[in-house]
Amino acid sequence: MTAPLTPPHQPGPHDPWQAPPSGSHPAPSEGRTDNPDTATELRQAAVVLVAVALAGIVLGLLWLWLAPRVPLVSDDTAVFLKNSEGEEAIGADGTFVLLALGFGALSAAAVFWRLRRGGVLVVVGLALGSLLAALIAWRVGVWLGPSSDVVARAREAGRGVTFDAPLELHSVWVAVLAWPFAAMGIHLLLTAAFGPRDVEPDWSGYAGYYDGPVQGPLAGPGSGSSPSPPAGGDRT
Repeated sequence: MTAPLTPPHQPGPHDPWQAPPSGSHPAPSEGRTDNPDTATELRQAAVVLVAVALAGIVLGLLWLWLAPRVPLVSDDTAVFLKNSEGEEAIGADGTFVLLALGFGALSAAAVFWRLRRGGVLVVVGLALGSLLAALIAWRVGVWLGPSSDVVARAREAGRGVTFDAPLELHSVWVAVLAWPFAAMGIHLLLTAAFGPRDVEPDWSGYAGYYDGPVQGPLAGPGSGSSPSPPAGGDRT
């Protein structure tokens, strides 16, 4: 009579259900830093939101300085465009949009450079700050520009005297959303091109662990192992 090759209470050398050997877990990569926690990310997002929103004041001042003026003239009974074929009104919208796109690209690059490992909250702070900045820029330009009381200014200027129309946006939401869209697009491109990559874990500790055929009930027809003789083998 022959005894079983492997006692039932002792796992085989290649038991797939055996606990992995000590030190075989993936080794953490050297030099890798953990992502910031939620509290830190919230503070970073708040700083980004405020800083980007304050940049809207600069955009408003530049828009006031660079936007073309719309000349008006009065005949004591009504106010008319001095040049009915002029495109100064469209030029004001275009100037705002171009400046907003530039500021959006700059703000996205600055945020990515300072907070490359920032999470979703930082991106949300950038988006909200960009929208708020565009609204601030619009209101600053209107507030510091020519008065919106056209009738009073026409009376002050006198008959036949040219004066500037109020600075305004005709396509408000198109112009206001230019900054957020530019910021989100540039930040996404920078993250895809230069963002941090997850380092593959080191699985070298598992090398040679499952290097033999599986024994036991999981052994298939192609495992290459010969079946063990029963406990009560043939007697000779």
